[in-house]
Amino acid sequence: MNTVFRKLQVSVTQHAFVLNQALTLCRATPSVQHPVWASVNERQYKSMPTHGIGRWRHLLPREAPKKKKDRHQMKEILAETDTAYGTLNVKVSGYDMTLVEHYSQYIHNLCNRLGIKVAESYALPTKTTEVMLLQEQGTKMFVDAVLKTHSRVVQLSSLNATACPVFIDVLLKNQPEGVQLSVQEHTEADFHARFKGRPELEGLMAQMGN
Repeated sequence: MNTVFRKLQVSVTQHAFVLNQALTLCRATPSVQHPVWASVNERQYKSMPTHGIGRWRHLLPREAPKKKKDRHQMKEILAETDTAYGTLNVKVSGYDMTLVEHYSQYIHNLCNRLGIKVAESYALPTKTTEVMLLQEQGTKMFVDAVLKTHSRVVQLSSLNATACPVFIDVLLKNQPEGVQLSVQEHTEADFHARFKGRPELEGLMAQMGN
């Protein structure tokens, strides 16, 4: 009986000694504060730079620089076929700019509804006409009125030959008074007519070339 009691006492003493050593080690090591348990006011990333966060374009492969297209480059003129016309210009002109602009918009919307492809829609330079009046007694003339002609062009491509008569008939029936309508094939001269001539600049460039 005494032998069993002595063994039990030794084991209890050993367990107590191990626990005391463990407590001593825990007190000696400093506590590590987890960032989740840290206070809100403390910034754990204060020394970490944040520049470049969210940038992704440097990860993409570099593309070759795009060549700048000439804004005034002439497009290819489509040739007519057995079932369709080539490139056509629907020209609207008149003295009232509001009527001309609204009618050209009507033509553009009508083409979209009928499925007619519109290649371009642009305005031509305004032309000014001076009306001169001769005096009853004398030979001197003076300006009586100044007329400004406004023009708009709706350029069509590959207009179907069967739909063309219906299209022209609708345009003529809805043509407002004082507005002229013409349909003709697109040429290179029509392209150059879009831009105003600058004879002074052209003369200077000719002198520089010589």
